[in-house]
Amino acid sequence: MIKNIVLDMGNVLLDFNPGFVMDKFCSSDEEKEVIRKELFEGPEWMLGDRGDIKDKDRFDLVKVRVPVQYHEALRKCASNWDICMDPLPGARAFCEFVKASGYGIYILSNASDLFYQYFPRFLPLDFFDGVFVSSDYLMVKPDLKIYKTFLERYGLKATECLFIDDREANVAAAEECGMNTFLFKGDYDGISRMI
Repeated sequence: MIKNIVLDMGNVLLDFNPGFVMDKFCSSDEEKEVIRKELFEGPEWMLGDRGDIKDKDRFDLVKVRVPVQYHEALRKCASNWDICMDPLPGARAFCEFVKASGYGIYILSNASDLFYQYFPRFLPLDFFDGVFVSSDYLMVKPDLKIYKTFLERYGLKATECLFIDDREANVAAAEECGMNTFLFKGDYDGISRMI
């Protein structure tokens, strides 16, 4: 029996959309391509999610791989990337439905330290029964250890949790840990029917 809903954050509740950020700060397709590759797809992104670096350090680490003429756009993208983190349509209503229905509601997200600045604009942290951010624990999904640590941290049984994520690898790892899962593709109604 499902008692707890465990939600990923990016592209489940908030719209992580680097294209929006680059459209705002980059002046050419070539500039966008370089910044996408080096900032948003480079190794520092995962290092931030794993807590090995802070968001404020990302520009200095990435700029060594980026032509000098793109540094200003890179700085703006690195410093303001969270402007894209707007709620997905229906996300807040879904969270309120889950809570009103009597389920425990938790966040289990790969996210850097900046999470605590942008996420409370969506809902206050204390709305949730638990908020587990990867960078606080120096581990990331889909490492099985993060799911096990999350369950231990909040004293939850895997079989009583429904884990919702937009990435297949993360969902598969949660299943391996014994959790019920839902691969999210924008369908809050589909989840509501499950519970």
